[in-house]
Amino acid sequence: MPGGRLTQQERRQIALGLADGLAYAEIARGLDRPTSTITREVMRNGGPTAYRADLAHRATERRTHRRRQATPRGPQTAPQAHGRDAEAVLEYEETFTTLLMQSGLPKMMARVLTCLFTTDAGSLTAAELVQRLHVSPAAISKAIAGLENQGLVRRERDERRRERYFADNDVWYQSMVASARSNALLAETAREGVGILGPGTPAAVRLENIARFMDFVGESIARAAEQARDILYAKVETDNRPS
Repeated sequence: MPGGRLTQQERRQIALGLADGLAYAEIARGLDRPTSTITREVMRNGGPTAYRADLAHRATERRTHRRRQATPRGPQTAPQAHGRDAEAVLEYEETFTTLLMQSGLPKMMARVLTCLFTTDAGSLTAAELVQRLHVSPAAISKAIAGLENQGLVRRERDERRRERYFADNDVWYQSMVASARSNALLAETAREGVGILGPGTPAAVRLENIARFMDFVGESIARAAEQARDILYAKVETDNRPS
């Protein structure tokens, strides 16, 4: 399977595949690339309806140029842990941030969450986030507050009494539970409209259908989140036990 960055010709094939309504996996097979590569490429360059091969290629070249200008070369450059490619890491972080933004997170919150997900330490202090993202402490504080409000990060004090921020496995469970609650609230509100607009009227029938749909989706999300936490987290704990 070929590695390295996508070529301009490959991007044109991606654009043709999207125009033909092909799934990412089909496009990936045609290019002998991982599906994740195609997904990241499309999502960071406008999504399936706005993807343009030439624009995507130029945007990638600009991002690479900016990274090379921002990253000092030579003996002063700190080596990456585990022999990682510094440019590949930066590119991946940009891609992950873009996907989080497309899911609805503001840019700074998405950047902070990406840092927390990709750090080997498992947590970062505000000062470490400032250093990594080259932004002000106020920007980090605001982003952390927003992430905490959504249950996406938690904070603890370390042995030096510094606040450290974590985004651990339970983040996704809490996010799914919050989504289920939101669906339940929408269903409840839709049913209130049934009584106000009159049962059996076209508008009331429409609202009842919305309520039934959201009930089903919300219950399915909550059940799946519980099952995933029980199965996946239990497996991680078992795998980590000393033999």
